[in-house]
Amino acid sequence: MAEAGGAAAVEARVREVVAGLGLPYEIIDCDPALADTAAFCAHYGYPEDQSANTILVASKRPPGHNAACVVLATTRLDVNRTVRSLLDVRKLSFAPPNLTEELTGMQVGGVTPFALPPDLPLYVDAAMMDLPWIILGGGSRSIKVKISPAALTELGGEVVEGLASTAE
Repeated sequence: MAEAGGAAAVEARVREVVAGLGLPYEIIDCDPALADTAAFCAHYGYPEDQSANTILVASKRPPGHNAACVVLATTRLDVNRTVRSLLDVRKLSFAPPNLTEELTGMQVGGVTPFALPPDLPLYVDAAMMDLPWIILGGGSRSIKVKISPAALTELGGEVVEGLASTAE
């Protein structure tokens, strides 16, 4: 688990990056026990279809290829076809929590595109780009960020059609 000082440093970086984008945004405080998307939305009254998850993926063959993917909470990331093709690897899976924390300094439930390492590819599902706003993790389990999806392309995210499919 990340140290409290580490989480505070990541949150500070997120606030700096988000403010620097020049887009309207809101930082939302969150009980860490309610950081997982379904619990957060149910407790704080935000719609799941405007909540997005930042998911880290890691290749197994060959190892060492990683990416962050942003998809709506109501969808399922297409790891086995779309992301595997984007990374040009044979075998790919969701990164385990320890690797996610090692690569990003963030815990699962708080991962955000706003403080990722600059060399980590960022893929964004096209399905969210027409929404007026989305809710994303804030770098820790204590805050969320409400912002336009355009922020993701401002960060250099690549918009990908079919990155995710409707969750069944």
